[in-house]
Amino acid sequence: MTGVNVTVSEAAAKRIAAIVATESEKSALRVSVEGGGCSGFSYKFDLDGAPQDGDLVIERDGAKLLIDPVSLIYMAGSEIDFVDNLLGQSFQIKNPNAVASCGCGTSFSV
Repeated sequence: MTGVNVTVSEAAAKRIAAIVATESEKSALRVSVEGGGCSGFSYKFDLDGAPQDGDLVIERDGAKLLIDPVSLIYMAGSEIDFVDNLLGQSFQIKNPNAVASCGCGTSFSV
């Protein structure tokens, strides 16, 4: 898809590459948006073997990230990062479309 700007940070790319390196049949991390969660929508992370028709495929530093077309509507302009701090390790999505989010970091509203 043209005109869609979703970026993956260096830290996220390294973590994705490390995760898929341990999986024999999975080669990418899929990020999707689902209805539900405490703020209306939530992000879902899954390992996947190959892109589906229409997926946005983002590659960086040996890592591959997949986003389906419906989820992409909600994620346009987002940055996917990986944070490792005293509170734990997690993927975090900085989404300019989200008008509210909750403390869990995976739920948002638009």
